[in-house]
Amino acid sequence: MKKIIVLSIAITSITLVSFIAPKSKKMQKLPPNDDIEKKIDSLLNLMTLEEKVGQMVQYNGFWDVTGPSPKGGNAEEKYEHLRKGWVGSMLTVRGTKEVRAVQKIVTEETRLGIPLIIGFDVIHGYKTLSPIPLAEAASWDLEAIKKSAEVAAAEAAASGINWTFAPMVDISRDPRWGRVMEGAGEDPYLGSKIAKARVTGFQGEDLSDPLTVAACAKHFAGYGFAEAGREYNKADIGTVTLHNMVLPPFKASVEAGARTFMTGFNELNGIPVTGNDYLLRDILKKEWGFDGFVISDWASIEEMLTWGYTKDRASTAVRAAEAGVDMDMEGNIYIEELANMVKNGKVKEVIIDDAVRRILRVKFELGLFEDPYKYCDPEREKEVIGKPAHIEAVKDMAKKSIVLLKNENNLLPLKKKKQTIALIGPLADENNSPLGSWRLGSDDNTGVSLKTGLEAYSKNKIEYTKCVELVSNDAQFTKELHINTTDATGIKEAVEIAKNADVVIMALGEHGFMTGEGRSRTNIDLPGLQQQLLEEVYKVNKNIVLVLQNGRPLTINWADKHIPAIVEAWQLGSQSGHAIAEVLYGDYNPSGKLPMTFPRSVGQIPIYYNHKETGRPVDPAPGDEQVFWSHYIDEENTPLYPFGFGLSYTQFNYKNLILTKNEIKKDEKLSLSVQVSNTGDYDGREVVQLYIRDLYGSIIRPVKELKGFELLNLKKGETKTITFEVGPKELGFYNERGEYIVEPGDFKVFIGGSSQTSLEESFSIIE
Repeated sequence: MKKIIVLSIAITSITLVSFIAPKSKKMQKLPPNDDIEKKIDSLLNLMTLEEKVGQMVQYNGFWDVTGPSPKGGNAEEKYEHLRKGWVGSMLTVRGTKEVRAVQKIVTEETRLGIPLIIGFDVIHGYKTLSPIPLAEAASWDLEAIKKSAEVAAAEAAASGINWTFAPMVDISRDPRWGRVMEGAGEDPYLGSKIAKARVTGFQGEDLSDPLTVAACAKHFAGYGFAEAGREYNKADIGTVTLHNMVLPPFKASVEAGARTFMTGFNELNGIPVTGNDYLLRDILKKEWGFDGFVISDWASIEEMLTWGYTKDRASTAVRAAEAGVDMDMEGNIYIEELANMVKNGKVKEVIIDDAVRRILRVKFELGLFEDPYKYCDPEREKEVIGKPAHIEAVKDMAKKSIVLLKNENNLLPLKKKKQTIALIGPLADENNSPLGSWRLGSDDNTGVSLKTGLEAYSKNKIEYTKCVELVSNDAQFTKELHINTTDATGIKEAVEIAKNADVVIMALGEHGFMTGEGRSRTNIDLPGLQQQLLEEVYKVNKNIVLVLQNGRPLTINWADKHIPAIVEAWQLGSQSGHAIAEVLYGDYNPSGKLPMTFPRSVGQIPIYYNHKETGRPVDPAPGDEQVFWSHYIDEENTPLYPFGFGLSYTQFNYKNLILTKNEIKKDEKLSLSVQVSNTGDYDGREVVQLYIRDLYGSIIRPVKELKGFELLNLKKGETKTITFEVGPKELGFYNERGEYIVEPGDFKVFIGGSSQTSLEESFSIIE
């Protein structure tokens, strides 16, 4: 019997080695009826402990792959690890030539020839850039967002990459946090829908398709609730907030098939999330059944030492592995410590096997074992990068992302001729800043500026001046962005140009690198001298269109009170200027809605629409000088612009909200309908939003929660009826133990064009 077992293993080993060997060694496939799990079993049987741990290691690209091998220091050591088969993944290696070179090392020089998975931060495009993710979320257009991810995946995959560290699905209520630009805003329902769209767009229907990439839902979990909006800070939230606000987009990502998850840099309720087995083991892998793999963020395993959570590198490696982190991104802790911890009995080898199984599974699904060079076709790279269909797709996404915040006296849309336009501001002729943050694969200064877009789009006379510098350093990862706060010499020129203009377009906001990782701000107003510039120009010409280009909500109280037209244009990517021009001139009617609340003051933060009521929500004696209610003595409670808000060049009217029933049981669904009419002078698109309020419950419920939305195209004068359906999925919630429950009680339902809609009806859930 013993001889038969040995013979069986030997046969399996021979078969598998021939399967995973590179083509240069006459690679053969396993028989087609063998599934992936059997292949993984065979491969695990062949691997040494060191080779297993090696699959759990990711290194950053550390030398010119197509050049000579590194000599000396850490780079040489990493290179030797590659040649030993002690590396499972690399990041920031890109381009078919470079990826082929590094794959050749691991498939032709190592004992088992296991291919690498190549990761990269493909956040809102690779070469051809879509708007930043927060801007895309303002479109509420799930198909367009999915298409944007498809474009990003195709160009990245054509460049040798097969794994993106996106989407970021962190819910955040704090615009001071720089990474709000990378997510979908403050709402878990909208965030969940967008998470699904992005995961599906990246991964497609078949992960082995050479124009798709594996998605990575990040940062699990609570990173968006960093205290004070300060990067890398702690998050201190209760379990009700965790289960109802933070986790839903992550769960939606699992349901959409996301193959990888990434932990965050934060600690959650005293435990670094990279060492949190409740999140990673109990919820993600057990309760949700996630069978992909988890990677740390950059060196976040090692950072548990700095947090003061572990005492040394060895115990840190054990804590992360036991918690459920399957791959160490650039931390060097697994490769240095984990094998010895297994040999010393400090961590069980079955934990290592589980991690490696998950990593190998994704590699098999990507088709890397079948052909490790499948993403390395230089002809495909030339054909796919920057193709016209991609440029058109990102331009369409950009137009749909623009939000019209104000338009007094119908100043917009602009006339296309016989006008003199003064184009003023530091962002008016910028072709780098509109690309936004997190665009490592793209080329600098390749965005279409607003000036270029306007000049290409009309016969108007355009007089331009930059006036004040916004930044003097464009590097994405520099320590400081030097904002001009002293040199106001250009403002005089701007005033002179504005005096005789029919319309003034002010292009103001943040540089593209003022948001993103490590870009937290304590003040979120117009930086530098831009506010002074705006006020001086206003003194001589009040026909101002303020075009904001920014990566977060800003506090623009003065502008809201004085400027007649305000356009939130975000950072829209490669086709920014063309998209803005189409909107300003009315060939595209803006339809975007805010995915985050705009505060009146930074002191209101965090401010969000789905808040809970207090015990003293309003003045108990209106007209008296009572102070004993929930308010500020120097500012209103309300936001400047609420979640879901956005205007159009036309007007929409809502009426006849009808419910099919006034009572339903807990397992039943309720249908409701509303009539929406376009009563203005332009064809337009409206985002019809459905909100509910659970009036009382076993835990306090929010004042409103988004539970549905539809994009509705209406010609001028047209009326359509929209129908929604709500049931247990929309009417329940998670209690403090993470249990999903639907309770009897009374509800209100609201439908309209923003979270402040007042059209409502009532119904009840009965036993």
